[in-house]
Amino acid sequence: MARPSGKKPTAAEKAQAREVSLRRIGSLFTTHRWSLGIVVLIIVLSSIIAMASPFLLRAVIDDALPHADVRLLVWLVIGMVAVAAVTAALGVVQTWISTAVGQKVMHRLRVDVFTHLQRQSIGFFTRTRTGEVQSRITNDIGGMESVVTSTATSIASNLTTAVATVVAMAALSWQLTLVSVVVLPPAILLSRRVAQMRREITAQRQRELADLNVTIEEGLSISGVQLAKTMGTAPALIERFTGSSTRLIDLELRSELAGRWRMASMSIVFAAIPAVIYLAAGLPFTRGTMSIGTLVAFTALQSGLFRPLMGLLNVGVQLTSSLALFARIFEYLDLTVDIQEPDQPVKIDAKGHLRFEDVTFAYPGSEAAAVAGVSLDVPAGTSLALVGETGSGKSTLAALIARLYDPTAGRITIDGVDLRDLSLADLTSIVGVVSQETYLLHTTVRENLRYARPDATDEQIEAAARAAQIHDRIAALPDGYDTQVGSRGHRFSGGEKQRIAIARTLLRDPRILVLDEATSALDNETERAVQRAFDELARGRTTVTIAHRLSTIRDADQIVVVDHGRVLEAGTHEALVGAGGRYAALAA
Repeated sequence: MARPSGKKPTAAEKAQAREVSLRRIGSLFTTHRWSLGIVVLIIVLSSIIAMASPFLLRAVIDDALPHADVRLLVWLVIGMVAVAAVTAALGVVQTWISTAVGQKVMHRLRVDVFTHLQRQSIGFFTRTRTGEVQSRITNDIGGMESVVTSTATSIASNLTTAVATVVAMAALSWQLTLVSVVVLPPAILLSRRVAQMRREITAQRQRELADLNVTIEEGLSISGVQLAKTMGTAPALIERFTGSSTRLIDLELRSELAGRWRMASMSIVFAAIPAVIYLAAGLPFTRGTMSIGTLVAFTALQSGLFRPLMGLLNVGVQLTSSLALFARIFEYLDLTVDIQEPDQPVKIDAKGHLRFEDVTFAYPGSEAAAVAGVSLDVPAGTSLALVGETGSGKSTLAALIARLYDPTAGRITIDGVDLRDLSLADLTSIVGVVSQETYLLHTTVRENLRYARPDATDEQIEAAARAAQIHDRIAALPDGYDTQVGSRGHRFSGGEKQRIAIARTLLRDPRILVLDEATSALDNETERAVQRAFDELARGRTTVTIAHRLSTIRDADQIVVVDHGRVLEAGTHEALVGAGGRYAALAA
């Protein structure tokens, strides 16, 4: 379908159009080459052993039975059973090794994608639907499983079996072998056509699955259910989900029918071949040239050729259709990491001296700068308060301190070291952030707090909770610190969630505290209690506070008024009120 002129392709369409190198797919298996080599050796050995069966069968029909040679017949039967037993045992070993290799490759893909996405900037997640990310990791990688776990061994097994079968057929009768292989060209052409169809259908199906995941995420999360119930949008969500599920039915049917028509056509062709062989055996140019045993053995071989040939063709179909899945996964793996770890991280014993040096930052895709030419000096152990109207750039400055983004120009330093020269792990131990949007994990209160510091003792956890004025509330619960907080912390009120988040950050004991509207969800009494705790904890610690209520930042060592990403004025509360500028107007 033609794309309207001037309209940019979507990310999904780019992923579908992306050419995936088979060499890149093959590189996923390079660390397992010895295991795969053993599998191939087993397959070759198994195929060679299996080829003894038709020759044993011929001996039974042409020699043992006509001559009533019981001793020979017994040995031939034992040989047939032994061949079956050995090939079955080798098949078990082959399956075990190949499945283990495939699962390790799947594990590596899942971990690589998850790890790479963890390194992406906040900007990526603001642009990408949560359900889409989940679909790539679960549905797309899950859809590759059959290809990843069995492709290499299936190719080796079927190719070896097919070659060995053709060799054995040629040894029995090269004339009948020529008759048998005429089926290959149409089978290959038909399989290629089906493979292309399935690749297109697979790409559409994965996009539809991603949409389905998004609908589930948006419609069945606690926040989504609340929104649907209060806005009366449940019927629309159900209709959207139903439509997506219906389209998936159609795509699955199209995919299956494409393969079934090919299988049906090939089955008819392969079923007709034995009849043609019997006819050929009775024609003048072949009459009398082979025994009945040879004809039966050849027919058995020819029938056995159907499975490996169809197996090879099916692998081709699966691999081609799975390229759409690999394209979507490699698209994520190829994403540029905006926030890079330094090659040689600088180690510091942080005191907490924070400086902004002519910092400018613009969000990706935005022409206007969210922060423009900001220079600030916050000595270690002092407090800085950022005030201004909504959208003035306060939260952007906080995000830059935590290195959720990197400045477009200028630099931010801690104790004279650029943030970009610190390892991300060291930076997160130095800078602690409590934002106005709290996020609690669906686990116990204790584990939510321990998330910030896995080695924290129960005593340290309780001390942090006391400092955040939330210990008494937690202790009063039937299960205390083992209480489940519910999805996104819905078990608690907004103020309680915020205090738990504050305790979680304090447990890390950071040298620099960034409080982005950290007390916005608290009532006045609780806010004063938490503020007293902050005042105590701020001793010897650098604190950056963003607040709308000026009462919480009156005692800050510096108050900076921000407007449209620029610093309008700075000073103490008394100095700014006396200056009669923007701050004085806000404080009035």
